[in-house]
Amino acid sequence: MAQEQDQEFVEYLVRALVDHPEDVKTERTVDEMGVLITLHLHPEDMGQVIGRQGQTAKSIRTLLRVVGAKRKSRVNLKIYEPEGSRRPAREAQPAQDLTSDIDEFKL
Repeated sequence: MAQEQDQEFVEYLVRALVDHPEDVKTERTVDEMGVLITLHLHPEDMGQVIGRQGQTAKSIRTLLRVVGAKRKSRVNLKIYEPEGSRRPAREAQPAQDLTSDIDEFKL
């Protein structure tokens, strides 16, 4: 039971952040590399857990490492993203536009 406190911690923390706390589920796997907690959540809550530029997810991972260090184990968090989920595509700038920008800065 004491070993699963990291998993309970993640669930508690994430449920406090999301709009659909009933959809928060975690899987805990242990191997020679340490503990991996995989977080499953409602697709609408992905943005709230990841945060702007990934800062919320990074903070959760930092807190989780502290919890793991207290128990002398390495704990990592993976946020499960289902295949086919929508992620806004970045618009790529065409190559000719890039070369015209470079020409402007030549001395």
